[in-house]
Amino acid sequence: MEININCDLGESSKLHSTENDPLLLEIVNSANIACGYHAGDKPTMEKTIEISKKNSVSIGAHPSFNDPENFGRKRLNLPTNEIKKLVIDQINILSDIAINKGMKVTHIKPHGALNNMACENYDLAKVISESIIETNKDLIFLVPTGSQMEKAGKKLNLKVAAEIFADRNYEDDGNLVSRKKNNAMITDPEIAKKHVIKMVETQALNCYSGKQIPCKIDSVCVHGDGKSAVSTAKEIKDGLIKSGILLKPLNQLKKFI
Repeated sequence: MEININCDLGESSKLHSTENDPLLLEIVNSANIACGYHAGDKPTMEKTIEISKKNSVSIGAHPSFNDPENFGRKRLNLPTNEIKKLVIDQINILSDIAINKGMKVTHIKPHGALNNMACENYDLAKVISESIIETNKDLIFLVPTGSQMEKAGKKLNLKVAAEIFADRNYEDDGNLVSRKKNNAMITDPEIAKKHVIKMVETQALNCYSGKQIPCKIDSVCVHGDGKSAVSTAKEIKDGLIKSGILLKPLNQLKKFI
């Protein structure tokens, strides 16, 4: 079995540090790089791309609402043309920098509130999918498994990779437990490892209640923030390898070659 490990990186801002990024880029297979709208800037994008290239990590755009004050986590209701523009602009921003560094953007993963809203809303998911097609239809669309983005992406014949979250708990409807709740995050690396391996091996979401929801899993997301971020990523990588799972960058998974 093949699996990808991805991480949201390059998110330099007053709300987030990138100090873990170099270590995480030695562990993960693919990086979702902030494009300046919720976090990040040109020097950070350049540095993240350079380290990714050194570690043979594939890179993707991590577009969000243009809302750095809230780290892109505030829900905004924007017209279709504005959504399309912000997605396309952020893909192009990262792509231009990547080309200058001898790299190629190979995937896209929405961030924060934009991601959460599109998981629930098919019309918004369709707008994002159409924006990808307008920019580069060969980009892999990295989305939460079972989401409306997965449905929209597949319906529009995009290359879709379905992900699970290593350090987040799930509700019985398959959505992530809200960050406002005490049980939203999994902070113990050992528990996160067991959580991931069980989901990958059973191809099902582990809900906090104990319920399991069958799903397709191509990728595991580890978050780069938090004191245990690096140790959690290491535990998950080691655990997957010991389970006989082959780890690859998104664009090297057999389904996309």
